[in-house]
Amino acid sequence: QLQLVESGGGLVQPGGSLRLSCAASGFTFSSYAMNWYRQTAGKERELVATITSAGGSRNYADSVKGRFTISRDNAKNTVYLQMNSLKPEDTAVYYCKVKNWGRDYWGQGTQVTVSS
Repeated sequence: QLQLVESGGGLVQPGGSLRLSCAASGFTFSSYAMNWYRQTAGKERELVATITSAGGSRNYADSVKGRFTISRDNAKNTVYLQMNSLKPEDTAVYYCKVKNWGRDYWGQGTQVTVSS
């Protein structure tokens, strides 16, 4: 069955970096665009970054442009989110998502906390 498993979250000081990973299984990973979202309590889930199936095109939310980089390794069925220059407002649970046969599939999320 389709599964997405995020990892790499944690506590980091402002200005620091983290690299999130999302390991995918149960579908042909290299055929699908992948997305990273984030959510804080009381707010809707926000799209952070998208990467096309071959990695040739990437898009970012304005709030993370120039600081975050999405990438993928189709040989490892994994999508990454490199987060630099982190700010307290980046604190959230981060999720990866794929749309497969018209349905959205989500991972369980990984907590990122930016605090001194």
